[in-house]
Amino acid sequence: MPYINIKITDEGVTPEQKAKLIQGVTQLMVDVLHKNPATTVVVIDEVSTDNWGIGGEVVTSIRNKQKS
Repeated sequence: MPYINIKITDEGVTPEQKAKLIQGVTQLMVDVLHKNPATTVVVIDEVSTDNWGIGGEVVTSIRNKQKS
């Protein structure tokens, strides 16, 4: 039973986009590894940008700089 965990920042991803991610990743497992989609588990974790860092900087700060 494959278990795929997708982590994304909580920046307005719609339920429709999440559904597409789940469908797409499941299909990828079927196509590449011949896994059974009925037993493929996909979990999406949304992480606050305050709890995500890139290059030693909090993503919230990076996003604020990009807006300026």
